[in-house]
Amino acid sequence: MIGTQLPDSYYDVAHYHYVIAHGGIIAFVVGYLLGSIPFGLILTRLFGAGDIRAIGSGSIGATNVLRTGRKDLAAATVLLDAGKGLLAVMIAAHWLPAAEGVSAIGAVFGHCFPIWLRFKGGKGFATAAGVCLALAWPVMFVGALVWGAVLAASRISSVSSLSAILAAPVAAWALGKYAVVPVLVVIAAIVIWKHRANIARLRAGTEPRIGQKG
Repeated sequence: MIGTQLPDSYYDVAHYHYVIAHGGIIAFVVGYLLGSIPFGLILTRLFGAGDIRAIGSGSIGATNVLRTGRKDLAAATVLLDAGKGLLAVMIAAHWLPAAEGVSAIGAVFGHCFPIWLRFKGGKGFATAAGVCLALAWPVMFVGALVWGAVLAASRISSVSSLSAILAAPVAAWALGKYAVVPVLVVIAAIVIWKHRANIARLRAGTEPRIGQKG
């Protein structure tokens, strides 16, 4: 999905870079604002499940929503968090061609660091899955396979998420989706950074498995 026709003349090149630069800023802001919508927090408060920032990891993502015992809200959170990432890229593809990758990064960054919650958001995996689906669905398919296989084997959400997010840029390269590789590397770096506490717990052997409330 990423890509546009390259200009021919010097004037066109200058105009092209001007449009790309300004379009990139707009795309990032739009992606950020969409990504910063805290669906996990909104749903749990709306349906009486409390403030998920006060339980488990304190994250606003689906895994922490699951710790409330509301599987329906966790599933809805996954879909909405992925959907906002998908929408961010689709908007950029329609209105700001060649800025889809920037909008994708903005969406994941917004989810992880929402201004409305003092920059304390989720881990970014579901939103990353949504932008990956929009940017290159075959890469998303590979990531989903990795995620499912690792989750089935480990029963640890963070392990499956980290495995899939690391597999994404590798899969993009292997499948010839070279344009999205840098975007996926940046997104992987953001998601890994947000998982640094999980990584510490994994090293200590204290990372909870799916179904645990701790």
